[in-house]
Amino acid sequence: MEKVHIKKGDTVCVLSGKDKGKKGKVIKVFPRKKKAIVEGVNMATKHQKPTANMPQGGILEIEVPIYTSKLMVVCGKCNKPARVGHKALADGSKVRICKKCEEVLDR
Repeated sequence: MEKVHIKKGDTVCVLSGKDKGKKGKVIKVFPRKKKAIVEGVNMATKHQKPTANMPQGGILEIEVPIYTSKLMVVCGKCNKPARVGHKALADGSKVRICKKCEEVLDR
């Protein structure tokens, strides 16, 4: 399994592409594809046929996966995109930290 610097629930900022500068919450991560689905980012139109669940059908706006290399985690303390570092705590657990302010990113 591939390593990815982003986890589900993180707030991220888009670095490049049509949605550059947008911020959103990570809904799902696909580590093997190195992609993630972010709320309100990389929207695409989907033509939905009428089904039992959705009898009217229609054109939907859905989020599609975006490469994780285009995303940067937003630090909760300094509220800016930050590089992610790793640190071992006194109790032996490993956590992700913001490289700018040393704030712990993991909940």
